Amino acid sequence: MADIPSSKDLRAELSALADTLEEVLSGTSDKSKSEVDKLHKKARATLDSTRESLGESGQQLSKTTREAAQKAHEYVSDNPWHGVGIGAAIGVVFGILISRR
Repeated sequence: MADIPSSKDLRAELSALADTLEEVLSGTSDKSKSEVDKLHKKARATLDSTRESLGESGQQLSKTTREAAQKAHEYVSDNPWHGVGIGAAIGVVFGILISRR
């Protein structure tokens, strides 16, 4: 499986994409057609890379969430009273937090 980019990597890619798009949008009328074409290709490559990274991150997050839900389901199925106790404790904590508002 491919390495999943960290949030720092994604921020860096999004920043690079924004910088590239800003470069494309600013002063394109002052640039020659070949320069504009180069900027367009650079922007497209950066956009494609960012989309791929975001897609991989979303897929990994979805997979991790499904695995966590499956483990939680198995735990509660194996230990129903623990599940009830945990649920009640969470309810009490939320009730306290809400009542403080």
